[in-house]
Amino acid sequence: MPFLHIRISGRSLDDAERLHLQDEATRLAVTLLGKRAEATAVLVEEQAIAGWTVGARRLPAAGYLEVLVSEGTNTAEEKERFIAAAYGLLEEAVGVPLNPVTYVVVREVKMDSWGYGGRTQENRRIAAAA
Repeated sequence: MPFLHIRISGRSLDDAERLHLQDEATRLAVTLLGKRAEATAVLVEEQAIAGWTVGARRLPAAGYLEVLVSEGTNTAEEKERFIAAAYGLLEEAVGVPLNPVTYVVVREVKMDSWGYGGRTQENRRIAAAA
């Protein structure tokens, strides 16, 4: 049950490009992190490039991707592969090489601290084990 939050700056995405980005982010969560597509949510936001700097310098384009996953559900190797692939996806989305200081974050959340459909992930884990 990941939630992916993607921020893009420096260009506007049309509906087809946004959908492609959402589809590819979901595919990466499924193939590299072992998540279920039907429980993967993706939010894409566009932000003005004027609000983004690296080393106090403005950039022509920028991106950021954060994925929330349940704590302990992925190995370090899975997260490393995901970060590399997600960086490539961000570069594809903005259409130019990104500054190396472009962050992809895999944030692990305790299972009793998040959920969907009114149930925590911990509740789902306990129910599945019973």
